Amino acid sequence: MVAKPFGRRTLLRGAGVLGAASLAPWPSACAPDDDALTFFFAANPEEADARMRIVDAFEHWHPDIKVRTLLSGPDPMQQMSTFCAGDKCPDVLMAWEFSYAGLADRGVLLDLNTMLARDPAFAAELKRDSISALYETFTFDGGQYAFPEQWSGNFLYYNKKHFAEAGVPKPPGQWDRPWSFAEFLDTAKALTKRDQSGRVTRWGFVDTWVASYSAGLFGMNNGVPWSNPRMNPSHLNFDNAAFLDGIQFYADLSNKHKVAPTASETQSMSTMDLFSSGKAAMALGGHWRYQTFDRAEGLDFDVTVLPTGPHGHGAKSNIGTTGLAIAASSGRRQQAWEFVKFAAGPVGQAIIGETSLFVPVLRSAINSAGFADAHRRIGNLAVLTGGPAHSEGLPVSPAWEKINALMDRNFGPVLRGSRPATSLAGGLSREVDEVLRNP
Repeated sequence: MVAKPFGRRTLLRGAGVLGAASLAPWPSACAPDDDALTFFFAANPEEADARMRIVDAFEHWHPDIKVRTLLSGPDPMQQMSTFCAGDKCPDVLMAWEFSYAGLADRGVLLDLNTMLARDPAFAAELKRDSISALYETFTFDGGQYAFPEQWSGNFLYYNKKHFAEAGVPKPPGQWDRPWSFAEFLDTAKALTKRDQSGRVTRWGFVDTWVASYSAGLFGMNNGVPWSNPRMNPSHLNFDNAAFLDGIQFYADLSNKHKVAPTASETQSMSTMDLFSSGKAAMALGGHWRYQTFDRAEGLDFDVTVLPTGPHGHGAKSNIGTTGLAIAASSGRRQQAWEFVKFAAGPVGQAIIGETSLFVPVLRSAINSAGFADAHRRIGNLAVLTGGPAHSEGLPVSPAWEKINALMDRNFGPVLRGSRPATSLAGGLSREVDEVLRNP
């Protein structure tokens, strides 16, 4: 619940899980005399395996292009910044919605519009099949710096057995049929169980994402975006009353209503394990949790949408996407373009959809039989297939790392219950505005 944004997945520390032929240490893999196309990404072992399926398929279709994969350590942004500054930038880079703008602003990433202009057939196909909100996530300052490759927005997992035992109604199965904050809270209360001493034996709700970001999701679902405009904003809505009400509702789930573990309690427990073991009835998270929950013994779960506040206009997820970018300094620009086209295009997206590890970003892949077959146990499949189109993005700014640090510092007291959410309208709002004025 307090992990860093990049920590929503466990990043690989080494290359052994994929075999020596697939991976190479960073410096040697990026050597200028190496003819292979280099592809940098972060992943856990299962995700890395899925990405290797893309690489293998690409090399089958393009036998003249060899791909060398590079796995990130725990701080991918630092690695990219360091090695690109040292003229060892990988040809193809994984891009994160939160941080790519800083790289684009420094000229590290290629504007893909230059490649789209030379490939009108693919450009037209991509436009027809794309979901605009995801595609535009990587549109910054007039340039297109990555193509989205997966949707990893948040929703709710719920334990079907716990709902049945508590006699509470099933939650909604579509984004355009949301439930209210009040209905969600009543449900969480009914699902929370305590023993005779008052100790919680089952939580109504747990958060497996990043607490400050999740709180912002509740603010967003009370009818207020994080910022307006989203791209390169000059102000974030940390002083908006409705946005703050949503944050307060989230904080009250643990501190006031006691249906979720407190910030201090989550320091000594895994919220993911609580849901996997049946000790939590609902869990906020993204599709990256699906494999873990799918393999949990005895866990019968489904998915539902986030609740909507009194000022909300329909349930929303966060866009939560990663993308593929090309280094501006790449000496293999055309080969990199062919790889990005393949991975972010219909063939690569169909492969992604069949893995059950990711939610693809093209309509054709999201609505494919392969994606549905990979998620046979999910009754509310529309929560996944409709998620990308019902998502709103977090702000995109070169100053996001500084903003994130300010959020960590200022959200803590609110999430611990020692300060009200309205306190953010003073310190945090002013501090963020100053950073945006002077990034």
